[in-house]
Amino acid sequence: MQSRIPQQPAAESGPYRAELDARLSDELASVVSGARRRALRDGDRQIDTAHLLHSLLESDPDVRAVFDSGPQVARLLGYLVQRSIGYGLRWQSTVEDSGAVPMVAEAGWSPVAAGAMEDACERAVLRDDLRACGLDLLAAVVADPQSRAVEVLGRAGVDAGELLARIEAGFDEYAGGGDSGC
Repeated sequence: MQSRIPQQPAAESGPYRAELDARLSDELASVVSGARRRALRDGDRQIDTAHLLHSLLESDPDVRAVFDSGPQVARLLGYLVQRSIGYGLRWQSTVEDSGAVPMVAEAGWSPVAAGAMEDACERAVLRDDLRACGLDLLAAVVADPQSRAVEVLGRAGVDAGELLARIEAGFDEYAGGGDSGC
């Protein structure tokens, strides 16, 4: 009997993944693994920005701290759970691609999610850090107004532009006062 859950391509575990993992904090690597598992469990062909957002919210207290309130995070997680049980079925057969930048994503990643991962690593470098953290990825995910994560944020009543402005205004204020911003 053939599985109804599509398998992530083998390239996902190749050199790209090793290079990416080396550029992520341990916490963010765990978030990415969670998003990968969620995509597989949901039967999605690719890891998209909504998978990344869901995993960030579940795993990273610094990310949750950037949102306005506990109820806002709860509402957002509710929408993400709905997506995983059927809300997002219309997305399963499509590739998340904003069309902003022509890009060929590595196997297993939507073009927008792959771009967000690269942007998160670039944000870390701008902070003089070698490894990206959850706030770097959150900023990168919400920066593309056409991403699925931004669509989910909007449905939950979260203004992605305002969220991005809070993140960019200073990691210290929104991430518990740490000196690295993550």
